[in-house]
Amino acid sequence: MIIGLTGSIASGKSTVAKMLKEYGLPIVDADIVARLVVEPGTPTLKRIVATFGEEALTEDGAMNRQKIGSIIFNNEEKRKELNSIIHPAIRQEMLRQRDEHIENGSKTVIMDIPLLFESKLQHFVEKILVVSVSEEIQLNRLMERNQLTEEDAKARIQSQLPLHVKEQGADAVINNNGTIEETDKQLETILRKWNVI
Repeated sequence: MIIGLTGSIASGKSTVAKMLKEYGLPIVDADIVARLVVEPGTPTLKRIVATFGEEALTEDGAMNRQKIGSIIFNNEEKRKELNSIIHPAIRQEMLRQRDEHIENGSKTVIMDIPLLFESKLQHFVEKILVVSVSEEIQLNRLMERNQLTEEDAKARIQSQLPLHVKEQGADAVINNNGTIEETDKQLETILRKWNVI
């Protein structure tokens, strides 16, 4: 079974991903893949530099995430341009990793995709698990974690689909407003129901 794990910024998806790892389940992590495909020397990074110019690079030849982040955060056109370069490369690599796990005998593979719905990747997976949290907790966690102003934190949250919309597309939802133990218990219940453990 291919399970898509998703949530929103500061919803606690990474915490749930760690728990899934503790169950010994292989995880294809879109964020890790996203870094992999733009490592120095990759075709993807070369295309980004061709599009955004040399300022897209740091001095040591890596992608300048801060610079690119500041360019795309308030510019829909530029964000689309960047996504059209990065997303196909990420998808290709994620599917390659997924297939590798299956070839190596894994019965269940977790595909950790923060923007599963935004990127319309539901067809990559058989079940969708959404990690959700109240708007208030999400905002506070994000401000605290990333040292952001309320305005910046809200802008980041609003750049993604609202969690209540993601919940509607989920096969199961973990409510992550409570303790780690409560979250773990919900996860265990879902994995048993889906005959994963």
